[in-house]
Amino acid sequence: MAGPRHSCGVVGMSCSDDVAPGIFKALRMMQHRGQESAGISVFNGNKMVTVKGSGLVNDAIKPSELRLVSGWSGIGHVRYPSGANRSERNIEPLELEITHGVLAASHNGALTNHNELKKKYLEAGWSFSTDSDSEIIAKIIAKYLTQNNDPVKAIRSTMTELEGAYSLTILFNSRVFGVRDPYGFRPLCIGKLDNGHIIASESIAIDIFSGEFVRDVAPGEIIEITADNFRSYPAAVQCQSAHCMFEWIYFARPDAVIDGVEVYSVRRRVGHILSEEWPADVDLVMPVPDSGRAHALGFSIGSKIQYEEGFMKNRFIERTFILPDQKQREASVAMKINPIRSTVEGKKIVLADDSIVRGTTLLKLIKMLRNAGAKEVHVRIGCPPVIGPCYYGVDMKTRDQLIATKYTVDEICEQIGADSLGYISVPGLVRAIGKSENDLCMACVNNKYPTMIPGETHRFQSTLKDSY
Repeated sequence: MAGPRHSCGVVGMSCSDDVAPGIFKALRMMQHRGQESAGISVFNGNKMVTVKGSGLVNDAIKPSELRLVSGWSGIGHVRYPSGANRSERNIEPLELEITHGVLAASHNGALTNHNELKKKYLEAGWSFSTDSDSEIIAKIIAKYLTQNNDPVKAIRSTMTELEGAYSLTILFNSRVFGVRDPYGFRPLCIGKLDNGHIIASESIAIDIFSGEFVRDVAPGEIIEITADNFRSYPAAVQCQSAHCMFEWIYFARPDAVIDGVEVYSVRRRVGHILSEEWPADVDLVMPVPDSGRAHALGFSIGSKIQYEEGFMKNRFIERTFILPDQKQREASVAMKINPIRSTVEGKKIVLADDSIVRGTTLLKLIKMLRNAGAKEVHVRIGCPPVIGPCYYGVDMKTRDQLIATKYTVDEICEQIGADSLGYISVPGLVRAIGKSENDLCMACVNNKYPTMIPGETHRFQSTLKDSY
């Protein structure tokens, strides 16, 4: 619940019958990745039809609109809100009429050279109607398509211009492609369905169809899916992987498998390791629902301290930390969660959650517990202190947003009103995920960035450079 805001989920489908209902269903399964808007683009054999709107998938795409979208190949997108680009014109997929047909694109991630690319092409006479990376990506692909009408070559050429994080689904006429950046920041996987194939941000979008998870899209790989099969175009450039560790900590659903590692298992191991690194003499362990549930269970198992549900959650309120502004997020907390007095009254408690970014939500929750009679509240967090901004698609753009850049752990503990505060260590988190630290993007907790960012330290360099 108290995690950072993320950016989007993508899906692409190619089937032997209408894909629109399936894309709609897959987007609903990935609703946790974005609640601001949703859209679907489908090619019906003659033309492309796109429907999209603001709100949850059910609100953004009405049944009457869904009936207008019919075809055997298509893509979809769910989007989260950010203050800089909340305009409806940024809702995806973005569709372009081009020389050889029509192109639509959906994007999960963030280009670190967005401003440079936009400036370059504005100076070349291009115009842009949105603030989104997707428009830049789509227009560069279109540029190369006019030169050779080969979408694979066009996508590969486009990738040479892009820097940063991108998992894409692309619809070029009837052809569906999935693309993952050379570092593999954001997830993307392939599934086989009874009537075709699917590409999606999370494996849960495959599970809803009782489909077969085939594999993850490799970093830098281009995949084309058809109803009968899929084809791989291997990465042209090899980079050291940089899978975002927050996918396992917070973003992905617990039942998802990201880059071969089940999310739920990671979160439970995180809790177990927290119980070793930060033991506590308490009566019970409870989660911040739902984000801290597996962490709390792991802590309970590791410490042999009783697990309890100490908060009742209103499941009809939106996911708090992907709301567009802080006032809305804070107001939503009180509507969303209420303590169970009989569980917490007179008790010493470990409260487990995934991360602390700003600290405002935990402050409110701890006050609720104390008002309900909790004797002590000891907070345990499944992510090391967040000390660096994210340039790859998480809405933590500046250090002044991050409480851990201003205060020590003891000072944060005092600010949120806890009796003690313990964060999992970086080595502990790496052990829980089960990958090498060099295969993960952990820049927000270790200030080592996988790509060259002006003013930041590259993860394979020991000294800070002012610019590159």
